[in-house]
Amino acid sequence: MNQGYEQIGVAVTCRSFEEYVRMFDLQENELIGRLLDIAGGASSFTADAAAKGLDAYAADPRFVYDHEQLTNEAKQEIADSSAKLQRLSGKFDLSYYGSMANHRAGREASLQRFAAHYADASVRAERYLAGKLPNLPFADAQFDVVFCSHFLFLYEEQFDYAFHRHALFEMMRICKPGGCIRIYPVVTLQWKPYTYMEELLQAIRERGGSPGFFRSKLPFIPGSELGLFVNL
Repeated sequence: MNQGYEQIGVAVTCRSFEEYVRMFDLQENELIGRLLDIAGGASSFTADAAAKGLDAYAADPRFVYDHEQLTNEAKQEIADSSAKLQRLSGKFDLSYYGSMANHRAGREASLQRFAAHYADASVRAERYLAGKLPNLPFADAQFDVVFCSHFLFLYEEQFDYAFHRHALFEMMRICKPGGCIRIYPVVTLQWKPYTYMEELLQAIRERGGSPGFFRSKLPFIPGSELGLFVNL
């Protein structure tokens, strides 16, 4: 039996503000300026951040969908992924969630908060922008902190090195000088380190970024203790 998590296409995710802070190893006082969550799907980070008075935005190709369509897709993804995770439950680190039932409940609660925020048409138009890597609909140097959770590196079998390099350069383009990019995790769906990391790190340096690794406080996936940061 092959090791790893079976996934066709890119999953729509639902994660909370607290999970973002933990998985990206951040302090809330580091979340200043304009924040961008890339490929956030139906995660409630933007809604949760807005409730805290933070200036947060999200970009995802699914934001062309209306409220009902996106919510229904996310509900189905939670059901499907929970079933797959349960079959592999002995492989995952449950030190944060406690159980797979709690993990699913967190997904559902995050989706509920996202859906309430996304349902407001004016909020949706301002905070949720339809866009996908490696070409985002933003001018240069727009954001202070840029995140990407559970997309880059995870789907190595679907996206080649050229895509990842272009995606990182695009994230660097929209991030302000002095800003920071954080990507988590740096393993694939087969729970293996991203193959071309050294080439990518060198390309980032040549582009003017300063890359390194941080230790996540939310290592759920096997081997997912580390994430990538790029300081500009």
